[in-house]
Amino acid sequence: MAHLDWSETPKTPLVVNGVTLEYRCHGPAPDQAPTIVMLHEGLGCAALWREFPAKVAARTGMGVLVYSRQGYGQSDPVDLPRPLDFMTREAVEVLPHVLDRAGISRCILFGHSDGATIAAIYGGSVEDFRVRGLILMAPHFFTEEMGLAEIAKAKEVFETTDMQQRMAKYHRDPEGAFRGWNDVWLDPGFKAWNVGEVIDYLRIPVLAIQGRDDQYGTLAQIEEIETRSYAPVDTVILEDCKHAPHLEQPELTLDAVAEFAARLERIEAAEVVPA
Repeated sequence: MAHLDWSETPKTPLVVNGVTLEYRCHGPAPDQAPTIVMLHEGLGCAALWREFPAKVAARTGMGVLVYSRQGYGQSDPVDLPRPLDFMTREAVEVLPHVLDRAGISRCILFGHSDGATIAAIYGGSVEDFRVRGLILMAPHFFTEEMGLAEIAKAKEVFETTDMQQRMAKYHRDPEGAFRGWNDVWLDPGFKAWNVGEVIDYLRIPVLAIQGRDDQYGTLAQIEEIETRSYAPVDTVILEDCKHAPHLEQPELTLDAVAEFAARLERIEAAEVVPA
């Protein structure tokens, strides 16, 4: 049985390392089907996936778990400043416990932006046979000047417009959510950040999705996966699409996700040998 209240409006808290995390569930519980665990972007949260998780559950027949990391959405606030290796810490110190608390036995990690990086770090750093595949949407493995320039623009917008008030509709602590992301990416020490080595250790199939016009990262991020991974990698590059394929090209993104999930299930079925 799932350890959580498996519903879109759960009453049972998700507590990891003493921190209460907001979450929502769609589709079948983990004891009934595999689960897709969705990890949001740097300014995202459970609610900002909008209707996409429910559509993923409907198309794949799998359960979907979305949660807000500490400092985002309605989850507990986070102490600032975040460490420069916050994505690695999230992958190694928090995500394993989320999977445990949810009672997950088979899953696909589906991350967007920072969430995709966290998923990739998990796949390349933690030996966890529950994780059967990765969907990495607009991932980051190293910094790029064009991406840092966009993040600097975001800081100016946050400080000169009503962005904080708009974020307050979704985030309990909008300033903490913004600063926890923006301050790290703009820290001079972060320019040298590079976690590409985790790709070398991936041993599960990967689906990489990116908009051709992504303003936060070039296709070099996707090429890094293609050239370094020993595991199978499928790539989907979407035209007329920037940093949020699930919002800008939702049907094409959903098609790619559903096809990848179905193929993993076919592989699983083919590997089952009758006693």
